[in-house]
Amino acid sequence: MGMTITEKILARHAGLDRVRPGDLINARIDIALGNDITAPLAIEQFYKSGAQVVFDKSRVVLIPDHFVPNKDIKSAMQAKTLRDFALEQDLLYFFDAGDMGIEHVLLPEKGIVLPGDLVIGADSHTCTYGGLGAFATGVGSTDLAAAMITGEVWLKVPETIKLIYNGELNPWVEGKDLILYTIGDIGVDGALYKALEFSGPAIRNLGMAGRLTMANMAIEAGAKNGIIEPDAVTEEYVSTRAVRKYEFFQSDNDSDYKDIRKYDVSNIEPQVAFPHLPENTRGISEVGKIAIDQVVIGSCTNGRIEDLRTAATVLKGKKVTKGIRLIIIPATPYVYRSALTEGLFDIFLDAGAIISPPTCGPCLGGHMGVLAKGERAIATTNRNFVGRMGHPESEVYLSNPAVAAASSILGRIGGPNELN
Repeated sequence: MGMTITEKILARHAGLDRVRPGDLINARIDIALGNDITAPLAIEQFYKSGAQVVFDKSRVVLIPDHFVPNKDIKSAMQAKTLRDFALEQDLLYFFDAGDMGIEHVLLPEKGIVLPGDLVIGADSHTCTYGGLGAFATGVGSTDLAAAMITGEVWLKVPETIKLIYNGELNPWVEGKDLILYTIGDIGVDGALYKALEFSGPAIRNLGMAGRLTMANMAIEAGAKNGIIEPDAVTEEYVSTRAVRKYEFFQSDNDSDYKDIRKYDVSNIEPQVAFPHLPENTRGISEVGKIAIDQVVIGSCTNGRIEDLRTAATVLKGKKVTKGIRLIIIPATPYVYRSALTEGLFDIFLDAGAIISPPTCGPCLGGHMGVLAKGERAIATTNRNFVGRMGHPESEVYLSNPAVAAASSILGRIGGPNELN
């Protein structure tokens, strides 16, 4: 019996010839990641353990991105904790101020996470890097502290569910719609502690932005990780950015899968996830007339330059409906500068949008767009739990950037095809 891509990466990092689902392993990590919410706890545990230095100053990455620019004294102190620790440990990869971006967009962009890597991060959406062909998963702050000290992590090898996407995408349908549709099919616990392996012709035809988006939301189906076999698209993306060597892994033809599901993407239209779970999905034609107060385009799910280009295509020459707040959040300084240089900011500003510096912002109810009681938003973010973006009596709907942009013009949830 062969091994899946997930099993091969874990076996290599555990120094074993093979692993099987359910095996408990101790594995070497390539990157340990923390942010301004989770890393302060890890740093506290690091010191409590008596440790003095991290295992490798080029493998521990800290990025304050959730509450920055700092919104209050507490968030300022959290960021300072990271800053002081990074300085003391002489960390190679600490991104602050003008260098700071949303972690899960910034690390692939910088070539710090790579195909074949084993990456852990004290953030649930660390699974994003599976879009590159890496095993990447979220851990708790205590696990991050241990990894910063030892360079290793304890894991149980997950079973794998293979998802095969056939056919050609319809207009305005993106990776975000494929993953929302999938979560709607299997449920938020449908892949609990399993690897989701995305495959098929439609995946191979996706650009890197769409692949990263799909892997990003694997956790919303309960998955341990999401992963896509690297190919020519991957090589083109990483070859000019990689800061070290990388390796492509592929699943064997005789791999043992827990389940195999097939989807015909030609039957999938733009999706909208209704409150208060990402599994509550409906096609755009089934949404109805739902008024909104706010639109957010950004986050680690859809804050890349490709996402902003899509939004600009929809918004060009049009105006945001009066009374609607459209917030655009470029995910990194590179995305920000690219959008500025390409003239996207002119389109956004002419439409009446607000442009934020790179930050997670309202995605987790942090700042830069927190919702009041009774307000309703559509967002390109990844979660719509109760109170996720602000008041517990607010509502969040999830969509791709095209639907979000169109909704800001319509004043209600709707798709680009409704615009003249």
